[in-house]
Amino acid sequence: MKKDIITTDKAPKAIGPYSQAVRVGELIYTSGQIPIDPATGEIVSDQIEAQTKQVLENLKAVLNEAGSSLDNVIKTTVFITDMNNFAIVNNIYGQYFKDPFPARSCVEVSKLPKNVLVEIEVVAF
Repeated sequence: MKKDIITTDKAPKAIGPYSQAVRVGELIYTSGQIPIDPATGEIVSDQIEAQTKQVLENLKAVLNEAGSSLDNVIKTTVFITDMNNFAIVNNIYGQYFKDPFPARSCVEVSKLPKNVLVEIEVVAF
């Protein structure tokens, strides 16, 4: 089976030895996206709302480049640094995903790259 690398300048460049996304067969696996504005290379805000929106916009751009969309996401993994932000993240997440919703895991972690508050990765077709 062939592995295709997905890259777009409409999402932040990888900040390490990884790809924005990889397609194997009909499945697309994204790397975790953090709230970096691809135009500036900077974190968009220190607020969870703005960070969550930017993460989802970055995911949308990567999936778009792969010929897919958020509508084709089958699994998400959400990493947050404070479970007290879950309701805010969940509300914004619900604005990007429609019923039938993808499967999801949400995990509180002690720290994320660049000290951001949220990171999300997805599997789509």
